[in-house]
Amino acid sequence: MADRNYSPHQQKVIKRYYDNRDAIDDQRLAELVTNLYLASGKKQAKMWETAQKILDRMELPESRVKHVMDSKDPAVLAKVVEELQNGKLKRGSGKKKPQAG
Repeated sequence: MADRNYSPHQQKVIKRYYDNRDAIDDQRLAELVTNLYLASGKKQAKMWETAQKILDRMELPESRVKHVMDSKDPAVLAKVVEELQNGKLKRGSGKKKPQAG
């Protein structure tokens, strides 16, 4: 990645984004549930890919993520979102994947 010099304002914007990444992911996942009910075909497949990325980033238990992705059922994903919002399911409760690099 290119080495960039960000202005102080840009640095603050970037910092706030990453400080609020958890809330952004929660909201995006909830929106995906709604959109998955309405979408079909290629659009729906792309949304499932996005859901997979968000679930992986949340570091949820791998078995739970696999169940959601195997079912491809918005109701199953909605249950995960509900459990996250109620605190029954915690972020980082799965094994953290080793990062390449």
